[in-house]
Amino acid sequence: MTRESRRARTLAPFQNQSDQERAFLVGLDVRARRSKAAVPAQAAVARDAAKAAGSESPVLSLEMRKDGGFGSGTAAKPNGKPNIPEFDAEESLAELRTLAESAGAKVAGEILQRRDRPDPATLIGAGKLQELAGAAASVNADLLLFDHDLSPSQQRNIEKIVDRRVIDRTQLILDIFARHARTREGQLQVELAQLQYLLPRLAGRGSEMSQLGGGIGTRGPGETQLETDRRKIYRRIRHVEQQLENVRRIRAQQRQRRESAPVATVALVGYTNAGKSTLFNALTRAGVLSSPKMFATLDPTIRAVDLPSKRKVLLSDTVGFIRNLPHTLVSAFRATLEEVQRASLILHVSDAGSRLSAEQDAQVEIVLKELDAENKPRLRVMNKVDLLDEDVATGLMANSGRDDARTLYVSAVAGTGLDRLLERIDVLIKEDPVSRVRLRVPQSEGKSLAMLEARTRIYSRTYLDGAVELEADAPESIVRRVSDFVVPKSKLAVKH
Repeated sequence: MTRESRRARTLAPFQNQSDQERAFLVGLDVRARRSKAAVPAQAAVARDAAKAAGSESPVLSLEMRKDGGFGSGTAAKPNGKPNIPEFDAEESLAELRTLAESAGAKVAGEILQRRDRPDPATLIGAGKLQELAGAAASVNADLLLFDHDLSPSQQRNIEKIVDRRVIDRTQLILDIFARHARTREGQLQVELAQLQYLLPRLAGRGSEMSQLGGGIGTRGPGETQLETDRRKIYRRIRHVEQQLENVRRIRAQQRQRRESAPVATVALVGYTNAGKSTLFNALTRAGVLSSPKMFATLDPTIRAVDLPSKRKVLLSDTVGFIRNLPHTLVSAFRATLEEVQRASLILHVSDAGSRLSAEQDAQVEIVLKELDAENKPRLRVMNKVDLLDEDVATGLMANSGRDDARTLYVSAVAGTGLDRLLERIDVLIKEDPVSRVRLRVPQSEGKSLAMLEARTRIYSRTYLDGAVELEADAPESIVRRVSDFVVPKSKLAVKH
């Protein structure tokens, strides 16, 4: 796609499908924003690849993907300060295209307007809006999707000119969430966000719409339909918030019961479509829905995972983040995202094969900060290494094999690097610490022996005088349960 300042592109006609709407995409590129320097998309992966290859050059150019994508760039601005990754307008429009397809729409055409600043009345300007109306009509588009949040007045002004439904980015994301919510909790959270979005968009305001009152100028027809709608929405918001508060209370009770046992929670976070659910399935064999569509996972899922030390942790799959995630969604999904806030460890999953991974990671950091979870212990997991060039992937995975590595490269689809990931989680989890103990268990204690076999790593086993002497790495909770069989260190010293 070319980068001319003004261009519109009409896509080839699609076959008529009664269950799919035809959408025309509208993007806006503000030149003032483009003047800011940005880190190229794959800089983080490229830096790691260079280190793996033994290079410390600040300027990198490297073939990354089998399909021709690449990562290159500089590590910092000339003044030494790190660059802040940003999506450019074309990348943002491409993401909107994926969102539209996830919502079940067929993209019939798209247009990108470049301006010095957004137009306060129509966002893209009256002239461009007339051009847009003709382009949308020529492809028989059912609706226009704007890659920008529209004010209520902008949305009304645009609809009057184009004579079609107009949906902004936030409303599109809300629609996708509504499609994918399966549990009652997820549906309540989406409904709350939709009501909060709808409320300021009810047309008309002013004191003339108030109810009947006393005094000159206040005698009118009574409550208008607008105020009736507002009252109904406010009432529904209060009802949904009350139900969500009940959900939070139940979740808190469940969490309290979990926390009474020394089982840590590990939360998966990351940009939408980074492969979190696929990784979740690979580690837990849970079989949750994993899909290339955005926001395939909305309802939280928690499953137990056995670590190499035989400890158990609870792994939580969460909703994916996205650029400019609507604040109403973050607020509405707080009951779900509390799992991130209370997690002992956060696995930040990134798409190693995406040229936008650096920008996507920056957006995840923004949401984590909003959740007050940016300082949580964290392990970065670069997923989808199967999409990288084989030599580059081998170098990256070798470099992430250090005992102190905070970034690991894995492929959830191929199962590559998952054993190493579990080992790193085992090291970073502090709950129920593991220690080396020596035990002398009577052979008649079959139940205790079976528990030790299942829950500890046994290094030696000796049968002597009707007892079994074991040397094992055991979690603290297990040591407490078999404390009667622990051989004190003083006796070990005398024996040796």
